[in-house]
Amino acid sequence: MIVTITPNPSVDRTLFVDGWRPGQVMRATARLVEPSGKGVNVAIALHRHGHEAVAVLPVGGTTGAQLVALLTEAGVTYDAVAVEGEVRTNVTVVEASGRDSKVNEPGPTLSAVEVDALVVAALRRVGPSDWLVACGSLPPGVLHDFFARLVSEARGIGARVAVDTSGPALARAIDGGPELVKPNAGELADVVGAQLETFADVVDAAQLVRARGVAQVLVSLGPDGLLHVGPDGVLHGSVGVAEVVSTVGAGDAALAGFLSGGGDVRASVVAALRWSGAAVGTRGTLVTGDLTGPDPSISAVVPLRRRLLSPVAPGSVDGVDRPDLAVQPHVTSTDPHEGGVPR
Repeated sequence: MIVTITPNPSVDRTLFVDGWRPGQVMRATARLVEPSGKGVNVAIALHRHGHEAVAVLPVGGTTGAQLVALLTEAGVTYDAVAVEGEVRTNVTVVEASGRDSKVNEPGPTLSAVEVDALVVAALRRVGPSDWLVACGSLPPGVLHDFFARLVSEARGIGARVAVDTSGPALARAIDGGPELVKPNAGELADVVGAQLETFADVVDAAQLVRARGVAQVLVSLGPDGLLHVGPDGVLHGSVGVAEVVSTVGAGDAALAGFLSGGGDVRASVVAALRWSGAAVGTRGTLVTGDLTGPDPSISAVVPLRRRLLSPVAPGSVDGVDRPDLAVQPHVTSTDPHEGGVPR
């Protein structure tokens, strides 16, 4: 069983345009409306390709009702925790080149009671050896230690935990010792406070994360492929994509594919690449593409000296400057109002 928990789900609206023209009226050539949020995306991808998964998420307001309707239509098993606030709507504009621009709402403010209910709902779904996949941004009112709490409580019942988040929430989750984390290059640079210019830099950063108690680190590198760093060494993989339609959701597809591999690391990395490749060739967020495309290239011989196509500095995401993610000293906060930074 794979159980995903998404504290800040959304209804995603994707608009396709010929080109981006700031300050001008643009006509969409197509649109999609989908249930989303990282954990939701993972659960849907797994379900669509024959794997048992349950999505745990907070639901409130008219957008929350729409989200539930979309999940029901997709046939995905879910556990909806009722909250007072309105579930967010995210808007993505995808150009003909495949480049996307995304505007994410912050999401509803969750009370302490609602947060506790969300944790309870997730934990009652998992048992020993099951996967709990904790993903995405934290809405207002949720402490940065939310994922670390999930790691601790899930490990206490023998479940394995995978975490895909960013910033302080990722740093604290790492210190809890999850089985797997799946950052992209920018998120990894941020959490270790180092610039990543080469494959060797990424491997070294992943090893620093492993030294803090994480068994496996799966790093998505965009056009540079994927790196897996674990107890048995390092694997690098890439896959050819005939056409980049949209990169939205590709990282979520990679995580879903990896979890579908059944424990064999090489098979899991191959699946991660196939699923992310399918996502890149798919309009919108969800993986609907063919998973039997070109064979991914997998090797334990990593081109360590090769420079990344987009060198990444701390405080950036995949090479894009993000001053809101500037590296800060890692301290334990006692502020009861501390919350996550939406992404």
